[in-house]
Amino acid sequence: MTVDTAAEESIDTPTEPVHVDGESDLDEVVGDDGVVLADFYADWCGPCQMLEPVVERLAAETDATVAKVDVDANQQLAGAYGVRGVPTLILFADGEQVEEVVGVQGEDELQALIERYTE
Repeated sequence: MTVDTAAEESIDTPTEPVHVDGESDLDEVVGDDGVVLADFYADWCGPCQMLEPVVERLAAETDATVAKVDVDANQQLAGAYGVRGVPTLILFADGEQVEEVVGVQGEDELQALIERYTE
């Protein structure tokens, strides 16, 4: 069991999505982690609900931190990033926005996108 704990400590990214509330929260997450996938979503959005299990698996299985941003609760933040539709996924690497994807994407495509910046 100590071997598992040591392995978990060597991975410094959360294994579950991190819920972000406001620009300072997102700035902190983006600043703390090498690669961050920000999922701008809404609870009422059907495609967002379809993407939810994919986002959760990406958080658990990749070296990226996954941040969840509720656009209804964070309208100014969504506006600052030009989010016009949900789901919108924005990828950050080393504190900079590097990719943006709008709409439901397959897990393989998103994993490949993350791996471009984590390897």
